[in-house]
Formats: sequence, structure tokens, C-alpha cells
Amino acid sequence: MSNSAKRFGLIGFGVIIVIAAIIGWAQLRDPHEDLGHIEVFGNVDIRQVNLGFKLPGRLSELRVDEGDRVAAGDIVAKLEAIDYENELKLAQARVARSQAALNLLLAGTRPQEITQAEAQLAEAEAALTVAQTTLSRQEYLAERDIASHQAHEEAEARHGAAIAKRDAAMEGLELARIGARTEDIDQARSVLAADQAALSLAEQRVIDTTLIAPNEGIILTRVREPGAIVGAGETIYTLTLTSPVWVRAYIEEPDLDLVQAGMAAEVQTDSGRIYTGQVGFISPVAEFTPKTVETRTLRTSLVYQMRVIVEDPEGRLKQGMPVTVILSSDRND
Repeated sequence: MSNSAKRFGLIGFGVIIVIAAIIGWAQLRDPHEDLGHIEVFGNVDIRQVNLGFKLPGRLSELRVDEGDRVAAGDIVAKLEAIDYENELKLAQARVARSQAALNLLLAGTRPQEITQAEAQLAEAEAALTVAQTTLSRQEYLAERDIASHQAHEEAEARHGAAIAKRDAAMEGLELARIGARTEDIDQARSVLAADQAALSLAEQRVIDTTLIAPNEGIILTRVREPGAIVGAGETIYTLTLTSPVWVRAYIEEPDLDLVQAGMAAEVQTDSGRIYTGQVGFISPVAEFTPKTVETRTLRTSLVYQMRVIVEDPEGRLKQGMPVTVILSSDRND
């Protein structure tokens, strides 16, 4: 082969490489420019909830089985509640006792008790009068040596006791008229508040012996059986939530400014069935950390997670199912 032929061959080969590079650069620059839409691939992501009791106990009833559909608020299981019901009765009795003690202090002294205190004071005053008269007589007799000094001293002692009894009766009447102290009432109120809090806890524990489905879904697994002793938080059922249904997909960095939360989306399965939805979330962070020094090619390889909320009233979408998400890439703004 002559040198000129080799030269023309090399020139032709170079032209082909340049054309291929131009085409590749154009596709990298905007891969969806001619399509008018963006296609991303993802998988159905259905949430699951492990259902369990907040309390330990023995399972008395399981109402649903694997594959059963439940609605939000449905009772799915129960614990034996006798122990917690007895705790509730005890708490109710303590509240009743504390309330009665507070009511007694707030009501104050009854009129009959005041009348009784007045009668006791009158009796003490009468006894003091008798003791005073006896003491005066014994002093008169002792001064004239008619009575012994011992009798006089005994009269003085009885007189002193009568005075003390009269003073005690007066204080009792005053307390009866004043009623309970503020400090005693505050203390009784504090005891009542503590017992009421314990009652609320006991009531909640009885409620917690019933396991309720938090959302509509389908029972995926049934882990325990009636009669089993379970701990607090131990899984009894696994529930797959039928709403909402999400599609987890990833969007490339060049298309990031074309997609926004709330825009309509079309979700298509491999069987050809089409569902409507909308973009609910776009991650602000790339899935991997780029190098400190990067080329344009590496920068355009970044992907961001995107979540699409899908309407699936018939429940045909299953966990992990591969789907194609189609988004309009028109720039109308």
C-alpha cells in the first residue's frame, strides 16, 4: 500500500472518531432532549409495620391470619387482662379514698361537732368553778388549822387541772370553728392528684391489652399463637401497608432541574399496566460522595433518590416490583 493511501485511511479513521465523539457528547449533554420526557427505573417500596403489645402477658386471642386484609382501628389480638383489671380496681379505690379525705377537709367542721366542743368547754368551766370554790374553802380552813395542809394542796392541784382542761376545751372549740389548715388541704390535694395519675396509667394499661391495626393493610406474617407468653414490644404480626404505595427511583444529575416535588408521574409495570402518581420527594444529597477533583463525565454520573407516590386502589403493586417512571421534561416555565 502506498504512503498516500495510508494517509487517506488514517484521515478517514480520524473523521469517524470525531463524529462518534460529537454524537456521544450530544447524548451526554441532554439524553432526553428529543424524547420530551424522562424515563427512570425503580422498584415498588411498600412499608411494613411490626405489630406488638406495649405490655407483657399471655395471648388470649388472635383474630386475623396471614393474608387477611385489615382496616385501620381493627382489633387483631388481645392479652389476658385480669391482672391489669385488678390493678385498675385498686387504683380506683385509692382515688375514692383520697377524694373522700379531701372532701372532709374542705367541708370543715360539722355544726354538731361545734356544738359538742361548746358543751365540753361549758363542762370544763363548770368544773373549774367547783375547783375554785373548793380551793377557797380549803384555804380558809387551812389558815385556821381546821383542815390539813394536805387537803389544801390537793384542792390546788384539782384547781390547776380544771384550768388546763378548760383551756384545752377552749382551743378545741376554736379549732372546730376555724376548720382544716391550708397545708392539710394542699397535702390532701397532692395525694389525690398522685392517685388520679396512677388511675390513668392503670386505665391505659387495660386499653393496651388490645392490639389494634394502625393502618389499612394485609397481614404478611403471624408470628405467635394463643396461649404464648409475650414480652412488651415483641412482634405478633407483620402488617404490609396498602396505602400509600411508593416507588423508589433514581434520577441523574443532568435531569435534576427538570423534576420537582408534586409533578405528575406515570408508573408502568413490565406487564404494561399503567398507574398514575406524583413525585413526593427528591433527595437533596447524592447517593455517593464525589471525588475532590472530578471530570465532567464523573459529575454527570451522580444520581439522586426520588420517591413517587402511586395510586393503587386494587392493591396490584407488590413489594420490590420493578417499574418504569415516566416524567414530562417540558420546560414550560
